[in-house]
Amino acid sequence: MFVPKRRFRRTLGYYRLKVMRIGGSPHAVAAGVAVGVLSAWTPFLGFHVLFAIPIAWLFGGSMIAAAIGTTFANPLTCPIIWPLTWEVGQFMLGAEPTSRHIDLEALFAHLDVSQLWGPVLEPMLVGSLPLGLLCALFFYAVTYLAVRGFRDRRLGRLTERARRLKSAETGSAI
Repeated sequence: MFVPKRRFRRTLGYYRLKVMRIGGSPHAVAAGVAVGVLSAWTPFLGFHVLFAIPIAWLFGGSMIAAAIGTTFANPLTCPIIWPLTWEVGQFMLGAEPTSRHIDLEALFAHLDVSQLWGPVLEPMLVGSLPLGLLCALFFYAVTYLAVRGFRDRRLGRLTERARRLKSAETGSAI
């Protein structure tokens, strides 16, 4: 029920081609993806694209690539990202391990952000920064190399095709 018929490989291939074909320099595409992935680590679900697009613009990255990069936060990765960012944030803030039960249902029912900030959102935000930066650096490097390689191979194919067409034209004219 949760696994697509054609599996995830086809979906990932689709996103890969989308990123490879985005206009702009390899740096702009890679910076956009990196900013999108970084914003995906933040606990503000639903606002990732709103954060990623202006930040990508500030860094000279592709805004389309940034929006695609935010898909890193999805139903498969969020159950890993959220507890991981919370634990790292708790550690970075020097919080004592607590057995105190946080009633998230009650906090969300009343949408009391002030009570939700201290025990949940602050540690998640603090923890998301180092993890998101590491992940963003990794995605920047991989995307930069992939886009540059894709474009070099494409240029090589187009150059070879033009060379063959030119030699066919000169050969038939004689």
